Parts: sequence; structure tokens; C-alpha cells
Amino acid sequence: MLLKINPINPQKHLIGRVVEDLKKGGVMAYPTDTVYGIGCDIFVKSAVERIYRIKGRDKKKPLSFICEDLKHISQYAIVGDNAYRIMRRLIPGPYTFILKATKLVPKVMLTKRETVGIRVPASEICRTLVHELGHPIVTTSANVSNDAIISDPEEIEKKLGKLLDVVIDGGPLPQEPSTMIDLTGDAPIVVREGKGDTGWLKNISA
Repeated sequence: MLLKINPINPQKHLIGRVVEDLKKGGVMAYPTDTVYGIGCDIFVKSAVERIYRIKGRDKKKPLSFICEDLKHISQYAIVGDNAYRIMRRLIPGPYTFILKATKLVPKVMLTKRETVGIRVPASEICRTLVHELGHPIVTTSANVSNDAIISDPEEIEKKLGKLLDVVIDGGPLPQEPSTMIDLTGDAPIVVREGKGDTGWLKNISA
């Protein structure tokens, strides 16, 4: 099902329909501030496992998830002073932060190092979904295996629609992923270059 939602001012009744699906174990495609993602409620294990199957992804490669704000992140990750200062500067924005997980994070979302990847996108649709659901939502790019990321919601519906419960149409997006930054150590480490600027972070790391 293709559901058109205003990316600037998301319609509450449409967000509510998606949230009800997520609570029942639904899986969706949705726009972020970088690429289209595939997601679900992180606390519905069957839905998380379904995303692994859809993606053809090795379960040893954990999925990231989206929080509403920095306060929300602190419930699911251990945030030191340096990490707090960096994230306060960068969120919401096109970054994924690797952090040590708290006990609230389901095991299916953890690496062997017990770290997690967390995002707070500059996307009203994303943050409204998380707020209304009351839980973080999984975020992984809208593609299968090593295929190219699909940037158009109608194309996602065409190729993946039968595997999903809903595809949120928030308009076309570029195919540039988030910048990934490891904040588990004393200094930030840029793991993946993406849409987010990293120039000043490299200076901090030096």
C-alpha cells in the first residue's frame, strides 16, 4: 500500500494508521533525510526478523534504529560527555552514531560488542512516527542484498510492495546514505562517509 504523507507537516491520521500497523508487527518503507528506509518497531522481534529476510541480510550485521531526540537516545545508549557534545551539535541530521547499548535494547539489535547504531534524522515523518509509536524504529536502506538503494517510493512499491505492509510516499530522495561515526571511544571515528559533513570531526580525531 502506497501512502502519501506530507514530509513537512505529516498528517496525524495517516501517521496513526502506520503506527497501528507497526504495533501489530508491520514492516514499512519510509523516507528519512538521506535515503528511503525499511523499518519496524524494534521491540517486535518477528518484524525485525522479517526485515532481515526481506533484505537477505546476515544477522551478524545488526540493524540501526531511529530515536526522537538526544534524551530518547540516552535511554538506549550510554552517552559520555564527549559523545553528548558531538551529538547535540549534529542532531537532527544525516548521521548514524555507534554507541554502547543499554539493557533496554533487544538482543536482536545488538552486535557482539553490544553496540548499536542510532539516528535522529532531520525528517518530520521519522520523528513523528517514533513519537507516536513511543519506541525507536528500525532503519536500513530500501534495497535487497547488494542491489542499488531505491530512491523513489513508487519504485519501492513496485519492487518491494508485496513484502511490506505500507510504503510511505514522502517524495523522491537521493541515494546518499548517512555518515556513520563511532562514539564508543575517547575520540570520534568516521566509519563511513555519507551525506553529513565530517571535516571538523576529523580535526577532533587528530
